[in-house]
Amino acid sequence: MSKKATEFQKKTMSKMYRGTGIFKPLNTGWIDDHVACVREWVANIFFYRKGDTTIMIDAGYNYDRLEEKMGWLGVAPAEIRHILITHQDTDHVGAVEADSPGLFRNAKLYVGEIENRYLTGQVRRKVIYHLYKLPQVTIPNKKVLLRDGQIFHINDIKIECFLVPGHTWGHMVYLIDDQYLFTGDTIWFGADGGYSFISGLAEDNKLAVRSLAALEEKLNARNLRPMFLTGHTGWTENFQFAFAHKDKLCSPFKKRVPDPAAPYDAYDESDDMEEKARRERLRDVGE
Repeated sequence: MSKKATEFQKKTMSKMYRGTGIFKPLNTGWIDDHVACVREWVANIFFYRKGDTTIMIDAGYNYDRLEEKMGWLGVAPAEIRHILITHQDTDHVGAVEADSPGLFRNAKLYVGEIENRYLTGQVRRKVIYHLYKLPQVTIPNKKVLLRDGQIFHINDIKIECFLVPGHTWGHMVYLIDDQYLFTGDTIWFGADGGYSFISGLAEDNKLAVRSLAALEEKLNARNLRPMFLTGHTGWTENFQFAFAHKDKLCSPFKKRVPDPAAPYDAYDESDDMEEKARRERLRDVGE
């Protein structure tokens, strides 16, 4: 994909999803002492800071305000040397694509070995119920390929990988220090809890639903109760809320409004302001 693809997506998806109550991204700000978010239109980019190490989770759009908004949080692009990628859609890897501004050219990318097949061209990404093939993504950064269940460390930060296919074939979610689960596009939060992510953008909706149920089982088996941080809606520490509708798909075309509090057009960033980012903590949607 490319800068051109990013602009096309912004324009077309803004028109497609206006008034549907689908996208409710977090604004830029800190959630707690470890986790911060930068809002890029409808996408959440997360940063996890522990001691002298800051890692980035997903790389957002090919977006011209990223460095500015990172500055609101006191995070410099130069300090980012490790980026966890949940999946390769342009709203999650744009800042490291070949024609990006190159803010993270020295960062190492961590991506699932199955998801990497999109990047090598072995498979093509399909959306809108498989009617549309997306261009291949080109990324020059050094990559570390990950497998399901793998545990590794970046300095003293523990990271565990969970393969959750459906939205893409190799979608990975990351559990950090057993406390924070970065879910990418596996869970979508409506006003009444979590659903499987947007139906029209999945490679396989039935697989996505099964994968979400399997993720819940894995967490339950170990009595893990992490904070859930999503790619396009909010965050919660409420386990029941996160999996409330795991067997149902988020659909923008149903008459029922999924979240009445969602903005009419989430691509309008006028409510994402530096003063709030510096002053206010971002609230749990499941409270």
